[in-house]
Amino acid sequence: MDSSRRPAFVTTHWSVVVTAGRSDTPRAQAALEKLCQTYWYPLYAFVRRRGLSVEDAQDSTQEFFSRLLAGNWVGDADRAKGRFRTFLLTALNRFMANEWDRARARKRGGGVVPVPLDTELAESRYGADTGNTLAPDRLYDRQWAITLLDRTLARLEMEHQRLDKPAEFAVLSPVLTAERGDIPYAAIAGQLGLSEPAARMAVHRLRKRFREVFREEIAQTVADPNEVEEEIRHLLAALAG
Repeated sequence: MDSSRRPAFVTTHWSVVVTAGRSDTPRAQAALEKLCQTYWYPLYAFVRRRGLSVEDAQDSTQEFFSRLLAGNWVGDADRAKGRFRTFLLTALNRFMANEWDRARARKRGGGVVPVPLDTELAESRYGADTGNTLAPDRLYDRQWAITLLDRTLARLEMEHQRLDKPAEFAVLSPVLTAERGDIPYAAIAGQLGLSEPAARMAVHRLRKRFREVFREEIAQTVADPNEVEEEIRHLLAALAG
């Protein structure tokens, strides 16, 4: 990546936290909390797949995030790894091995304001997920990738709403990840009242924007721009698997 573009990268969420070296500075704390609010479900799926009951999975996930936000765990992170996905799972495994039994005997959260988690929705989602027979770490990566896709689609939908084009997004979004030969351009053109060449252009623009936003979302979770491409490949493989 051109070095002239790197200063913009350090404003992303995880790079802010890692650059600070601590999670207790105001800006780093806000960035870390935002990341936790976004990516808590993959951890919930992981601990459920590890065999915890619904109640224990809910409690352990909440307690873990409460402690993460209250302490300086980021200062102990392996900066060489650089990925929030890796840091979070490593920290959770350490918490489960060393602190969960003690934490379970105390009030959840320890007086710290918890990350708001919709645990009922999480359990419903976990029960409906056909991938929850995977090994815990593979399920974690798969759910991480799905969370990124969901955030990408949500951003694109909001962009179309601001442009007063929600109907266009509803028609085009199902073909975002389709093979080019499987895209029904004629049907899309008919639904949108466009010529077929115009429909092809609309699909092309949205697919291009989808890739841009997906990349931006991944960039929020790594500390170095050089890691984005590898993270994309890893998460696409997790989805394919």
